[in-house]
Amino acid sequence: MRRILFVAVTAAVMAPGTALAAASDNPTPAAETHAEPGNEQRLQSLEERVKQLESTPPPAPATAANSFNPGISLILSGLYANLSQDPANYRISGFPLPSGAELGPGQRGVSLAESEIALYASIDPYFYGMLTYAIAPDNTASVEEAFVQTTALSHGLTIKAGRFYSGIGYLNSQHAHTWDFVDAPLAYQAFLGTQFGDDGIQVKWLAPTDIFLELGSELGRGRPYPGSDRDKNGFGAGTVFAHVGGDIGASHSWRAGLSWLGTSPQDQELSDMNIAGTAVTNSFSGDTRLWIADFVWKYAPSGNPSQTNFKLQAEYMRRQEHGDLTYDSDGALGATNTASYDARQSGWYIQGVYQFMPYWRVGLRTERLDQGTVDFSSNGSNLARPDFNPSKNTVMLDYNLSEFSRIRVQYALDQSREDVTDRQWFVQYQMSLGAHGAHQF
Repeated sequence: MRRILFVAVTAAVMAPGTALAAASDNPTPAAETHAEPGNEQRLQSLEERVKQLESTPPPAPATAANSFNPGISLILSGLYANLSQDPANYRISGFPLPSGAELGPGQRGVSLAESEIALYASIDPYFYGMLTYAIAPDNTASVEEAFVQTTALSHGLTIKAGRFYSGIGYLNSQHAHTWDFVDAPLAYQAFLGTQFGDDGIQVKWLAPTDIFLELGSELGRGRPYPGSDRDKNGFGAGTVFAHVGGDIGASHSWRAGLSWLGTSPQDQELSDMNIAGTAVTNSFSGDTRLWIADFVWKYAPSGNPSQTNFKLQAEYMRRQEHGDLTYDSDGALGATNTASYDARQSGWYIQGVYQFMPYWRVGLRTERLDQGTVDFSSNGSNLARPDFNPSKNTVMLDYNLSEFSRIRVQYALDQSREDVTDRQWFVQYQMSLGAHGAHQF
């Protein structure tokens, strides 16, 4: 290497002398004698410089720590709520939930809606990571999602581990700022406590077919509703789901899915009302199974949604519970009793959102819960299934100045409580700052 470099540099230096010699038809011997000592000195100097360059080590490369540069996303959301009924008394008749479940329209007046901050980045060529913090209106912050996900597995496989929203249904895995309405449907509130997110592992497989075909399964701790936290080894909840979809021409696309969630809560505390209208705390231990069917259809003329587009979305849920129910589990009424419990209940919603011109959308959602069949056994003297099916109808109008800003007005006629109608008005803003990944179909 040293020899090659030396020869190359020598040739470059000698070139001027060669050109001068060619320019003279009859160079004198004196001129040639005069040129030789100068060239010799130059060669010696260049050789010294080559030695010096070879002995100098190259600069050290930058360390991997300097490459940490995650994407950061910030969602700011605020809400004004005008409610005809006191939200402190909100409940869904016949569908008891834990006292801490996310339920109802929230508080009256102006408040900070759920805002979030997310950090995400590729860890290396094999893994991707994401952390999402949610900031609630009551000034509490919680880890909404914190997971790692593979990026380089073959054969269409993807593995996710950590805390994440389950892939069941259609709406469950979507963050609140992507919803088309201010609140979640009644079925999601009654059967999943608004959303089911757990600590665990997920495996998904994307089939190498012309149509979209995705199969997935999850194993988790089973901590959130409809499960309960348990001091045990192993898993407390499991899911299986399948989604299929495709395009019909250039203007239509669709997706359909079936999902199953199974969990086994133990001493799950539920807030309810007895037949005398008195608040009571019960506890359930047993098995809960939930089936979900979902369907989405989208229309955009020639595949271009910028001018007008339409989205139809629907989900049906059916839950089965079997086990033991302890009435007045905290003994507050002095009537504690444990008996077998068996229930089969269902619910559904259907909604349509139409962008009738650039920036403007209007949406309509109708929904209903079915009390189904409930057997309280010997607790039937204190508890009874209401002869009433909760329902709700909602209309919304939103203005999207860009993909990063949205202002929404929503009105709902909520009949979740027996003999009570809640007229709900909302004005909401949602702003997205920083990098933000694409939303799902």
